[in-house]
Amino acid sequence: MSYNLLVILGPNASGKTRVAVQVARALKGEIISADSRQVYRGMDIGTGKDLEEYDSVPYHLIDIVDPGCEFNVFEFQRRFGEAFKGIQARGHLPILVGGTGMYLDSVLRGYELIEAPENLALRQELAVHSAENLAARLKEINPKLHNTTDLLDRNRLIRAIEIAEYQREAQNVPPLPELSPLVFGIKWERKALRRRITQRLKERLSHGLIEEVARLHHTGIPLEALEFYGLEYRFVAQYLKGALNKNDMFQKLNSAIHQLAKRQETWFRRMERQGVRIQWIDGNQDPAASILQKNQGYFF
Repeated sequence: MSYNLLVILGPNASGKTRVAVQVARALKGEIISADSRQVYRGMDIGTGKDLEEYDSVPYHLIDIVDPGCEFNVFEFQRRFGEAFKGIQARGHLPILVGGTGMYLDSVLRGYELIEAPENLALRQELAVHSAENLAARLKEINPKLHNTTDLLDRNRLIRAIEIAEYQREAQNVPPLPELSPLVFGIKWERKALRRRITQRLKERLSHGLIEEVARLHHTGIPLEALEFYGLEYRFVAQYLKGALNKNDMFQKLNSAIHQLAKRQETWFRRMERQGVRIQWIDGNQDPAASILQKNQGYFF
């Protein structure tokens, strides 16, 4: 077979960006990021952009919106499609890289197969409204829904609105390009991955993670809002508010990132069960060389 998209995925700290850059240099590729947080400008250390690793390799979907701008899976699909077509037009290989399972899944299987995710920003917005107002908003979004008596429970109403908003936006997504993806996953032995996660967190803290969160706060972003931009921002924001001391912040954040890595691996296994074929590469055995060796001449 021939393929027109190379995908490199993996959990936090698996080294997928470095691998992708090495592969991109060898295959004349351009990288498309599949990371739900790296889209935000100014959030560099906490999201692990590591832009210095890219060197001269072109990258896309990084630093494209400001914090506070809502960015969701549908916006990702739109931007992915644009980047993919542009890369192909230049005669280069699109390489999709990341660990956000929903973003990867939305491209590899299509949004219609994705369950509507929780929308934290929307839930915050809806929290102050009465059940009656929520029911009215749901009817406005979905006029065909004439009976909301079974949705008088606030939680069910909010979830129904969440799904309706998701479905409405899905209708406005242009068709994805015709894709023939070849998917690789970077895997590590559990203890080794845990060591890498802890070491990377220590490096981020020493390189100014706390100062980055403080700077974002000083630009006008409330600490409470920063908590919705990922684990690093959540726990550092709590530290800056005085809710955690520095040691507790590190321990809780480190533990939470380990748990996130497990959830990412669970999502990847789910993708496999639903038909996405992932070739797993040992992260400790020169994964870039393994990818290049296994798949010479497969791309068009």
